[in-house]
Amino acid sequence: MLMPEIITTTNPTTGKAFAEHPLMSDEQVRTAIARCHEAFLQWRHERPQRRAEIISAIGTKLEENRAELSELMTREMGKLLRHSRQEVGLCKAICDYTAEFGPSALATDKREIQTGRQGYVFHRPLGVIYGIQPWNFPAYQVVRYSIATLMAGNGVLLKHAPIVTGSGKLLEQIYRDAGLPEHLFTAIVIDHDQSDRVIENELVRGVTFTGSPDAGRHVGSVAAKNLKKTVLELGSNDAYIVLADADLEKAVEHCVKGRVYNNGETCIAAKRFVVVSSVYDRFRDAYVEKMKTLRTGDPTLDETDLGPIARKDLREDLHLQVEQSVAKGAKRLCGGTVPNGEGFFYPATVLEDVAPGQPAYDDELFGPVASLIVADDRDDAMRIANDSRYGLGGGIFTRDPDAAIELAAEHFDTGMVFINGFGLATPSMPFGGVKDSGYGREHGGFGMREFTNTKAVLVMGG
Repeated sequence: MLMPEIITTTNPTTGKAFAEHPLMSDEQVRTAIARCHEAFLQWRHERPQRRAEIISAIGTKLEENRAELSELMTREMGKLLRHSRQEVGLCKAICDYTAEFGPSALATDKREIQTGRQGYVFHRPLGVIYGIQPWNFPAYQVVRYSIATLMAGNGVLLKHAPIVTGSGKLLEQIYRDAGLPEHLFTAIVIDHDQSDRVIENELVRGVTFTGSPDAGRHVGSVAAKNLKKTVLELGSNDAYIVLADADLEKAVEHCVKGRVYNNGETCIAAKRFVVVSSVYDRFRDAYVEKMKTLRTGDPTLDETDLGPIARKDLREDLHLQVEQSVAKGAKRLCGGTVPNGEGFFYPATVLEDVAPGQPAYDDELFGPVASLIVADDRDDAMRIANDSRYGLGGGIFTRDPDAAIELAAEHFDTGMVFINGFGLATPSMPFGGVKDSGYGREHGGFGMREFTNTKAVLVMGG
């Protein structure tokens, strides 16, 4: 299939195109990579404290541009405007955290080897790191990998999702306006075939990708053939467990938010709700009632709870998953129909009697569709939660947080677990998953070391 030479971005609220972006030629891409590498050769020798100063300035500049960036993200992919503003705030927090703790995370580790010998462990940058990012968090996804990567002393290339090309370009401008050396962070507008060639380019030393498992396998295989380090974050169908002693009012509140935040288009969203039988009926009734009250509409209005799905084909895919689940035994408790009118809207939807073999149980539903599952008891709930090829996040609701911590640490087969609440990302905590949700970690200092050469230097004698 031939890719168009122009990327057209469409407002999902109206279904109408509003911007065009030309694809780069192969020669332009090679030039961009070479210039990023040249900028890296200088940046790598900057003191970590100096890098931190510029990263702090990027955070300040993001805040200064919060209104413009937020409005553009909402126009490009349909998230609520208030969620766009929150996203920019999170991006600033990432910059602030990285600027404060980056120098110590990358500090030299001095080790005593044995009498008369001294060891040093250095964390040194690799070179140009290529990020392939999705559309659902147009600013955060970019900031999450790029700020840590820049702090480590690397150069950064960005291939953003086509529908948020404008957001990628605006971020490039914001970084440059904050004082980052020219070409060190470069947004490239390319197609998938060109992307593979970027991975193969000898100046590119690592690849980070967020997206679907199938796309992750492709990116990972191309990188592996070229012996390039990768970090993959590949989505999930996270289970939130509601135990018999849970505060049901709090559980319902957070489980609704966890399913519909960002229009339900979140890799770490709460998707499967595994509720023990003794409280299932009460949870279900309250949950459905709450979902029915959510208002779908213009994402720029304060009273709107749900904006549109980001693309028409994505709405079609989501609805097909709902229809297939119902055909295989799931029951629609609310929603589940495609509305008439302009834009790519889909209502808050709840499915009951969800079981293995249904997309609502097995797959990731990227939109405001909740799957309710009954468990016999705590152990059965944990079994169901882990009965997934994914392993990004999950949640536990209980009045016994100590028991929940033990359950999360020893039994939940995921990279992250939230207790008595719904969480997205915290700059000070690692972010990433296991199984088909990928590998590698970002945030919490871990991301700053993912694309470094951990170099051992041993002094054998004076």
